[in-house]
Amino acid sequence: MPDKPKVAFYWCASCGGCEESIVDLAEDILEVAQAVDIVFWPVALDFKRKDVEAMPDGSILATMVNGSIRTSEQEEMAHLLRRKSQILIAYGSCAHMGGVPSLANQFSREQILRYVYEEAPTVVNEQKVRPQPRHQYDGTALTLPEFRGLARSLDQVVEVDYYLPGCPPTPKLLKQAVLTLLSGELPPRGTVLAPDVALCDQCPRKETKPTDLQISEFKRPHWTQIDPEKCFLAQGVVCMGPATRSGCEAQCIQGNMPCTGCFGPTSRVRDQGAKILSALASPISAREPEEIEKILSGIPDPVGTFYRYSLAKSLLRAKVTR
Repeated sequence: MPDKPKVAFYWCASCGGCEESIVDLAEDILEVAQAVDIVFWPVALDFKRKDVEAMPDGSILATMVNGSIRTSEQEEMAHLLRRKSQILIAYGSCAHMGGVPSLANQFSREQILRYVYEEAPTVVNEQKVRPQPRHQYDGTALTLPEFRGLARSLDQVVEVDYYLPGCPPTPKLLKQAVLTLLSGELPPRGTVLAPDVALCDQCPRKETKPTDLQISEFKRPHWTQIDPEKCFLAQGVVCMGPATRSGCEAQCIQGNMPCTGCFGPTSRVRDQGAKILSALASPISAREPEEIEKILSGIPDPVGTFYRYSLAKSLLRAKVTR
């Protein structure tokens, strides 16, 4: 019997939801497990870095890396897994676009370290001690990963073949991706493995969005009683649907919460935040600067709202090449 195709999973800077999404395959995980040989998945099985280093280059059919790249260790693992894998997939929003961790790119490395280890209200650190990448103790050199200056998407560090979007990707998309890889009928390199249409096109509330939308006030979801049948934008609630790729099965919408943009933009959108800004600017009903400012004050965190998952890949941040 020929060897089964080898696959690997790795977790970088993220919350762990992508790892859980693999388990969310439920009984379908048995079908996947029967079809492939999982040769590296440290969060679930006892694999070590040295196991990967011992593998021949290109011996892994596909590796799914989730999480953005924030530390030297994550950067090293990204290069190692790229070398060992025929196909490298950016799995989930953080690997795809930088994700929530890349919101920290609004601040310098020094600002982050100073706050975390010296200034946070819960910290008592009179000596202002910080973790050091290298330390000698009793004749032994101890090391820790270095904290890089930016959180980066996977493709800002190594070449990526495919992207599986979402926070996290749905089990349906994961299963389809695995079966596509096994079929050998691969889409063009660089493809995002999800429908290339905006979420609004598949939204169950799209019929309630007025053609002459007028926004006189932006309301945060916890400020208002949201009508479960009506378009969020028509209710003055910011929804990223016009700027976000579909494929999530509108799970947030069906939970009566607006889209936050985790699937990223379609192929026709260069910058997700700029796209939604364009979509929201024209319907604002006010014309005087003071009135416009009052309406916009209903969005107290524009970067966190419009670039929640995509700041690392936005026009606001240059691509890091080293």
